[in-house]
Amino acid sequence: MPAPALSLKARALRYLSQREHSRFELRRKLAKYAQEDDDVDALLDFLEKNNWLSQERFAESLINRKASRYGNSRVVAELQSHGVTGDALVEIKAGLSDSETARAVEVWQRKFGTVATDAAMRAKQMRFLLQRGFSQRAARVAMQGSPADDEFDVS
Repeated sequence: MPAPALSLKARALRYLSQREHSRFELRRKLAKYAQEDDDVDALLDFLEKNNWLSQERFAESLINRKASRYGNSRVVAELQSHGVTGDALVEIKAGLSDSETARAVEVWQRKFGTVATDAAMRAKQMRFLLQRGFSQRAARVAMQGSPADDEFDVS
């Protein structure tokens, strides 16, 4: 016996129970299953009204998943691709910029751990950090190593 077809609302709640979604992303996913008489935007409005769908929670969730591995430009680009714009995006950029250098140092430390000795290795490390979306300033600071690297044990 085949399972009954899920309603649009049930599908939306199933998606939201798995993880936070942006309005743009959820609309795209639900559009595949919408019938002619279904109004996806009305359903999304209902979900937002009941606080089941929230752009703020989605942005916070995405930042928590991505910020430890990627730089500001990469995280912001992903937020924009999911339809997050306006004042929320400006606030997020400001919050991310405070910790970008520390995050770049952490990513660099996990990947390389030692200061480059030649130009080829420095270029490789710089490319890696820039491809991860870190700014040049943050990448340069990260590539200098941690302060503990400069201390020598003289015992």
